[in-house]
Amino acid sequence: MFKISIIGLGYVGLPLAIELSKFFKIVGFDVNKTRVKSLSKGLDINNDILPKKINKSNILFTNKKNDLADSDTYIITVPTPILKNNNPDLFFLKKAFQDIGNFITKKNLVILESTVYPGLTEELANKYFVKQRGLILNKDFYLGYSPERINPGDKIKNIRNIKKIISASNNISLKKMRIIYSKIIKAGLHETKTIKIAESAKVIENAQRDINIAFVNEVFNIFDKLNIDTHQVLKAASTKWNFLPFKPGLVGGHCIGVDPYYLTYLSKMQGYHPDVILAGRNINDNMHKIIIRSFASHAHKKKFILKEMKVLFLGLAFKENCSDIRNTKIYNLHKDLKHKVKKIDIFDPYVNHTEVKKIYKLKLIKSPKIKHYDAIFILLGHKKFMSLGYNKIINFGKKKRVVFDLKNVFNKGLFPI
Repeated sequence: MFKISIIGLGYVGLPLAIELSKFFKIVGFDVNKTRVKSLSKGLDINNDILPKKINKSNILFTNKKNDLADSDTYIITVPTPILKNNNPDLFFLKKAFQDIGNFITKKNLVILESTVYPGLTEELANKYFVKQRGLILNKDFYLGYSPERINPGDKIKNIRNIKKIISASNNISLKKMRIIYSKIIKAGLHETKTIKIAESAKVIENAQRDINIAFVNEVFNIFDKLNIDTHQVLKAASTKWNFLPFKPGLVGGHCIGVDPYYLTYLSKMQGYHPDVILAGRNINDNMHKIIIRSFASHAHKKKFILKEMKVLFLGLAFKENCSDIRNTKIYNLHKDLKHKVKKIDIFDPYVNHTEVKKIYKLKLIKSPKIKHYDAIFILLGHKKFMSLGYNKIINFGKKKRVVFDLKNVFNKGLFPI
């Protein structure tokens, strides 16, 4: 039976493994022993895949490298974050290629799904397979790139319903990729002529969205200083047929807040400074400061003393309806605001409290107190927040309170009464 090893069992690797296990023998490899142990018991701490689906999949979950041996295909889905200086952090990626290099045999196909800058897939294959192992591309092994398009928390646009880009080192490997992915992707496949084209498509998908959000965040800053409700402006502008309905917000996560830096890194290496992309990143990376200024100004107008205010944050995940806390900018907002107010409580029913404490050293509350807060920040449009309703949420606040609805979740404006 065709054996596929998937390296990395996070938000990308696990759903992919589940779907492919319906047609192939799957080995799910992850260096995180706790993650492997949980999945072996049918538990996904990300709350993305139900236990019955995991148990039904018959996947071999392992952290033992020897289990990768004798595979026909290797699919790499490890994280590609950034360093503190915003340069690509390739540690996990290099480790994955190195591990595979110890087992790769004649005619094996290696597919990368992680986000990279153009040319990196072939660069890593050349280093770890060609130079270190003496293998010849398209003779001893095949290479492919198929960028992930997983949207955490989205139950409609799941892996099966999102069109997938595939690219490969030659026609033989492209045909093999077509066979594998066509089994699970119902939205269709888009084949590119080269691997570099597919890599480039991935980084600009998220860079484009980042720039669009940056524009709205900048006009938010302008209109807020002019005492004009940005959400009402956007509502009016959206009546034009070709206006793009982006909303202001905190841009974090593992894609939009990271991928543009992979492209700008390579661009600067080639001697070109990407002004627009980096300007957008700068605006979005500093959006929490704009929010604090806006909130402080409004609180002052309502005669609040900032240092005496008890604040409630509704949401911590990087986006609504998911448990993913990687690179969440709500943490930055908390970090800067906590020194200006008396206390901040954070409530998010989607995220794992243990992971939050481990990564951010924050202790979340299990539920907000009634009539307790001077300010309520509605930071995410979680369905569970929506189901509570606006009246119940504002009841967490005192009679005199400030409500800050960043994304206009309840369609009552930025600072509803």
